[in-house]
Amino acid sequence: MGNKTLIIGASSNSERYSYKAAEKLLQHHHEIYMIGNRPGVLFNHEIINEQMAFPDVDTVTMYVSAKNQKGYYDYITGLKPRRVIFNPGTENPEFAKHLELHGISAEEACTLVLLATEVY
Repeated sequence: MGNKTLIIGASSNSERYSYKAAEKLLQHHHEIYMIGNRPGVLFNHEIINEQMAFPDVDTVTMYVSAKNQKGYYDYITGLKPRRVIFNPGTENPEFAKHLELHGISAEEACTLVLLATEVY
């Protein structure tokens, strides 16, 4: 398995980009964890609605808007991922600066494009 990715804003709605990202990450042999507003199961992986201390998270990919990210600042910083990807519509300069100060790379990118171009 590849690196572990935490999807924040996961959804079992197939129209959502977070759903598509989960599907593509698994197809590219990445392990995933998912946090969403509603618990559920997606591709045999659980979507939980609490901030758990997942082990060895390499990448956090954001699918929640900047205004809904505040409650995740300390949580994500505490997970000590290598990077956080701010997908289109989730850009947050304040949080990005906070992450960089803690040695975590903040990237404004699209997880789906990164996977499609094999630079994830």
